[in-house]
Amino acid sequence: MEALTEEQTHFLTRINVTASAFSFGGSFFIVLCYLCFKELRKFSFKLVFYLSLSDMLCSLFNLLGDPREGFLCYVQGYSTQFFSVASFLWTTTIAFTLYRTVVKHKADVEEFGPAFHAYVWGTAFLMTIIPSIGDDYGPAGAWCWVRTETTAGKVLRFMTFYVPLWGAILFNGAVYFQVIRMLKYATRMAVSMADRQRQVEARPEMKAMNRWGYYPLILIASWTFGTINRIHDFVEPQNKLFWLYCLHISTASLMGLFNSIAYGLNAAVRRTLQERLDQWWPDKYRLWRPAFRDIEDAEELVPLEQKEGP
Repeated sequence: MEALTEEQTHFLTRINVTASAFSFGGSFFIVLCYLCFKELRKFSFKLVFYLSLSDMLCSLFNLLGDPREGFLCYVQGYSTQFFSVASFLWTTTIAFTLYRTVVKHKADVEEFGPAFHAYVWGTAFLMTIIPSIGDDYGPAGAWCWVRTETTAGKVLRFMTFYVPLWGAILFNGAVYFQVIRMLKYATRMAVSMADRQRQVEARPEMKAMNRWGYYPLILIASWTFGTINRIHDFVEPQNKLFWLYCLHISTASLMGLFNSIAYGLNAAVRRTLQERLDQWWPDKYRLWRPAFRDIEDAEELVPLEQKEGP
């Protein structure tokens, strides 16, 4: 296949819009929970809020479909680049927060708030501005982004998106490996010393640890096909693989949904939702009331900044 047909391009646009709608819905739900429930407005969940906000806005501009040309095309190109980069950078701040509290036993993570904003928004802005220097934003197939008519445009895609993306993936993987190793070590120490109190305290941490192990996999699952597709297009620009484009677009556009489930629907959110349902649900319909499972699990991200180290 030398190039994608018009029909295939339209089909890819529909995949992008449909998957982005799911991501928008999931991200919007987490943003709404943060805004409505004051008890969730702790530092670490605030990071999840900004992650979800970035995913929500990225998905919103993906819902424009394929503007082809004109003002909306530039709006989509600039906005999806900015908020996509911001999204995966916010995951690194969450990883750093866990590392600081669990591995380093520090309770000063809130002091990093301004630095996190400068790092995420500043880096995202820089990665968005660089392609505009050469006027490289415009129609890019099934949507608008950095154009690929020239080798320079293809290189810019890698330098301003895929290289920072995989840097974030490697950083998150290394951090979560150390966090999980630390918790396993603490649990083994408690067992060896027959410290029943510590074993009881470690149980929710181990449950949370199982969840943390999936965090780095979200970016990998969302962008592996996209990365392979871009490398293939760079090496063989005249031999585009339609099936690879389908996998690329569907997984990448669902990243917001994946993030909202993994990061957003933690035990604290489920517990808060259950409490509100208990208050609002009519007693006569109690049998049909939805129930959120495992609400007694660890609060995962929410309380970590409250733990004092030695």
